[in-house]
Amino acid sequence: MVSENTREIAEKAVKTSDICIKTSLSGITLDNPVIPASGTFGFGYEFAEFYDINVLGSIALKGTTRDARYGNPLPRIAECTAGLINSVGLQNPGVDAVVREELPKLKKCFFKPAIANISGFCVEDYVYCAERLDKEEQIGLLEINISCPNVHGGGMSFGTDPKSAYEVTKAVKAVASKPVYIKLTPNVTSIAQIAKACEDGGADGISLINTLLGMRVDLKTRRPVIANKAGGFSGRAILPVALRMVYEAYEAVKLPIIGMGGIASAEDVIEMMLAGATAVEVGAQNLVDPYACKDIIEALPATMRKYGINNLCDIIGGAHK
Repeated sequence: MVSENTREIAEKAVKTSDICIKTSLSGITLDNPVIPASGTFGFGYEFAEFYDINVLGSIALKGTTRDARYGNPLPRIAECTAGLINSVGLQNPGVDAVVREELPKLKKCFFKPAIANISGFCVEDYVYCAERLDKEEQIGLLEINISCPNVHGGGMSFGTDPKSAYEVTKAVKAVASKPVYIKLTPNVTSIAQIAKACEDGGADGISLINTLLGMRVDLKTRRPVIANKAGGFSGRAILPVALRMVYEAYEAVKLPIIGMGGIASAEDVIEMMLAGATAVEVGAQNLVDPYACKDIIEALPATMRKYGINNLCDIIGGAHK
């Protein structure tokens, strides 16, 4: 006798058999385009307590630096309308500990290629981390973060200058055998100029956008809420900015784009892909709802059918036509 649960699964498979939600990043096939963004999903295995994380397209691991970092002083988080401001400051155990301890934990519960997110304070930092993580079987591609607004002397300082973006990209590509995607900051005058510099440096793709700069002031103390004064503003409020920048980057370069910034629904995924993204990352919404990515993936087939879409790959950059 067929159980109700089995029958439901079979019926769901029939209903979605005509819908393709697969996509591909530099030769790596993803079952779907939804990827938890770095910094909002830990090293992945923490969320395996909530659901089978193998439903995800991939996972962008927590930002990793050459040496261990405690991060910025507390408080680091401030709530705001339709989003939040964070100034965590790349807290992580350092690349050697990530390879030794974090990746083996992830391997036990996630069986797809993961995305290593790398940050640094000089070109040599990026190169060192890229060399270490490029050798790891679990890592499918490297996401080079030249856009973190919460550290001094590195991160975003590389992403606001085309020459520096080019130099970091070229140096990492010289030591990496796996695809290299450069994560860009929105805190620039021309996102197209930075994207083009990364392309010229040999990047295989780009990711955007990282957080905007923002702050809150406590009315009682009359002081900034965050100890670092300002931090990265993320959440649903920044989706229009992210869409505009992905659209501009798509027109400027011939590279695959991982789009992110304010994504919280299947509709947002489709909108971002129409703007030019090949895949998407979901960030702040994971902090609001640990099931966010799973729910978005499950909603994609019905949402695609609603808008007459059979294959997600067919709509990439569709808003430009």
